[in-house]
Amino acid sequence: MSTIHLVDPAARPIAASLKAFDPERESLDAFRAQSRATYAQISPPMPEAREEHLIAGSPAVRVLVYRPREPGPPSAAIVYLHGGGFITGEAEIADATCVRLAQENNAVVVNVDYRLAPEAPFPGPVEDCYTALTWTLSQATSFGFDPSRVVIMGHSAGGGLAAATALLHRDRGGTPLAGQVLIYPMLDARTGTADAPVDNPTAGEFVWTRSINRFAWRAMRGAAPLPSGREGHYSPSLASDLKSLPPTFLAVGSLDLFMDEDVDYALRLSRAGVPVEMHVYAGGVHGFDLFPGNTTDRFSADLRSALGRFLAKEST
Repeated sequence: MSTIHLVDPAARPIAASLKAFDPERESLDAFRAQSRATYAQISPPMPEAREEHLIAGSPAVRVLVYRPREPGPPSAAIVYLHGGGFITGEAEIADATCVRLAQENNAVVVNVDYRLAPEAPFPGPVEDCYTALTWTLSQATSFGFDPSRVVIMGHSAGGGLAAATALLHRDRGGTPLAGQVLIYPMLDARTGTADAPVDNPTAGEFVWTRSINRFAWRAMRGAAPLPSGREGHYSPSLASDLKSLPPTFLAVGSLDLFMDEDVDYALRLSRAGVPVEMHVYAGGVHGFDLFPGNTTDRFSADLRSALGRFLAKEST
């Protein structure tokens, strides 16, 4: 039975018209081309608003940097990770988001063009994000921001990578981050499989489905054995210890395939002593904040408030 009647009325026509990628009948190249075209309409590239840096590494990591227009130095930094299920997307699709984040928060925004699976499976993408986070922290003096006011943030797969990168940063002894902002994050490799802790029948009909999720996690997993102790860097829901992670803002729609895993992660963070703000938006499908309406307006206000608190953190 369809869940269309549960979708936010403002988003219902759009949700009903969207065609989800079918990995059994469509090629990944076709999906990537379709995604690129969709984002070009939603958020056209804005090359004049950014600068490009190539961070030395094996391999080098490309980032796009956005600065606020306010006179004087930025006060904070946001490391941003785009969505795309680990298998599609590029930094440019988040141009408009990153410009807005820079202006609203007087922050330098570092938008990471991490490698995609299956060409670069785990740990490639998360190591790229970690390299970018470490580089951002090292640039505090040159960019002029307070290194204690750095947030890591992402949508969807980018939210999952943000959570994984925060875990990796903690595990490698990194300095505390001011916050992590996880927007309908992709956290649990078991979702949509027989091993899933929960299979919510009202979640996952629209935009991002169980079959896509299985395909994407297989691509991310690759063929190499998963190193012992790195389960959480691969799939944050599998991390055994969530202590000492940064204060967290987490948002998801009630009809999103990731709803249950996201709520569970928020509860586990809370039990581990991590400050958590969790929002479940009624009638929201995956990517709900791309659709205009009251739900998106409420989410935008909640996000601004959370970022304002995280980035107002004073140096210690």
